[in-house]
Amino acid sequence: MPSWRKPWHCMAKWLILGCLCTGFLLLFYSYASLQVFMAKSPAPARCSSPPTSPTNIPNDSCWPKLDIVFMKTHKTASSTLLNILFRLGQKHHLKFAFPSGYNDFNYPTFFRRSLVHNYQPGDCFNIICNHMRFFYSEVHSLVTPNATFITVLRDPAHLFESSFHYFGMVVPFTWKLTGHNKLAKFLQNPTQYYNPQGYNAQFLHNLLFFDLGYNNELDPRSPQVEEHILEVEQRFHLVMLQEYFDESLVLLKDLMCWELEDILYFKLNARRASAVPQLTGELYQRATEWNQLDALLYRHFNASFWRKVEAFGRERMAREVANLRWENKRMERICIDGEHAVEAKDIKQPSLQPWQAMGAKTILGYNLKKHISHQYEQLCRKMVTPDIQYMTELGVNLWITKLWGYIRKFLQI
Repeated sequence: MPSWRKPWHCMAKWLILGCLCTGFLLLFYSYASLQVFMAKSPAPARCSSPPTSPTNIPNDSCWPKLDIVFMKTHKTASSTLLNILFRLGQKHHLKFAFPSGYNDFNYPTFFRRSLVHNYQPGDCFNIICNHMRFFYSEVHSLVTPNATFITVLRDPAHLFESSFHYFGMVVPFTWKLTGHNKLAKFLQNPTQYYNPQGYNAQFLHNLLFFDLGYNNELDPRSPQVEEHILEVEQRFHLVMLQEYFDESLVLLKDLMCWELEDILYFKLNARRASAVPQLTGELYQRATEWNQLDALLYRHFNASFWRKVEAFGRERMAREVANLRWENKRMERICIDGEHAVEAKDIKQPSLQPWQAMGAKTILGYNLKKHISHQYEQLCRKMVTPDIQYMTELGVNLWITKLWGYIRKFLQI
């Protein structure tokens, strides 16, 4: 009896999966279509509120800036920075522009102001920070003229590797890849497996260029490429680098006139070490060449980043980074059980379990210590809370995200 029941159980499970996924996709795309339709309404007057002012600032102190747009790129430590912004928003009672029902602004379609939850013409917001495909005029219309625009870039080869493995299950044309190292096989001849019109294709080709709102299929020799890069430089006050995250945070702190406590962090949404393949010299070069637009973008802002560091002062930067790392370590000792991240299966509280990619659960999270002093208890919890749960805490109704989470949990995918 057991020999034939198991196949029937598997067939029934996948039949249920097919029905649920079909229904979910129909519901999602109906919702997305409605949002796109609403986005075509006439453009209202832009936000005209004065810059947000903090309270209780001494006259001789720097004036913290509290209006900020964070263009959240994929796989660039952006979830860690998102947590910093969530905490800052709570600290100063700021107004977030959040999506409705989902944790991004209908990505990969372009951002529209009508996608903001409960948006009314003329509304102004302090912080915009969720995933989107950037559309400058629409975003700019929701914040004060003095708002600060920031984003994060990452070495394109490593970004491609991370995106390939994290999003592989939702990029259908990669499913035909066989062998142990699918990434290496893909890079042997990317055009054989890549279709720019394919579903979720953007995750595997010049993802930074795409997220920033540009055509990720441009010829690298096109003059438009340089024009787009200079446009990013004009629009963004700070372009951070994932590889130099601490230095980037120090520059952000200086730019925004924030306190050291405002930029403390634990790494969120990080993969376990065994799930991070090492790119060989040849594969690294191929990945860079395949993502040539992102490579040109990264090269430009890597140079400008170090010019900012020079202007800030190398010795001063070293001191500030050392202070930040010391404080982060101190918070680990205060907050984290074992003082390190753990695998998903070892996270004891469901509310602290990060969202996992489909397939293997490789994203790490944290367990809080059982006894934390009252002084740090709230901060510790905020610092380890994944973005989905944090958004819920901030009042966002993530019904689509949660529905998909329940389906995945039921089907164990």
